[in-house]
Amino acid sequence: MLLITSIIAAALTIIFIKLSFAVIGLRKKNQVGLGSGGHEDLERAIRAQGNFAEYVPFGIILIACLELNGAPWWLVAISGITLIIGRLIHAIGIHEPPPEFSKRILGMKLTFATLIALVVLNLGWALYELVG
Repeated sequence: MLLITSIIAAALTIIFIKLSFAVIGLRKKNQVGLGSGGHEDLERAIRAQGNFAEYVPFGIILIACLELNGAPWWLVAISGITLIIGRLIHAIGIHEPPPEFSKRILGMKLTFATLIALVVLNLGWALYELVG
């Protein structure tokens, strides 16, 4: 069973829905059907949602693989929590106008660190199981 992955995926989906509603609200406010119509606030919301959609699926897949392969629950949970935190910080940071975008950078660092750790953990776990 993928109990921890289910909780992590549900939390990430809630964030994605909130980001999507932000895009929808700004499209309605700015009367834009496609693209950003040159509205910087809408462009930021679109990119926050898009960036989330680009990175999160890889994280969920790797977290699910880790859990399915029998990694300790706490390792799976820590991976999910750091992914959630990284994505939240990034989404908040992308809404702040440049040149101040330190939260966006921090969010990406956490996201990349989590994805890299998940790659290493999955490869290590698989090799250990294959050899052991």
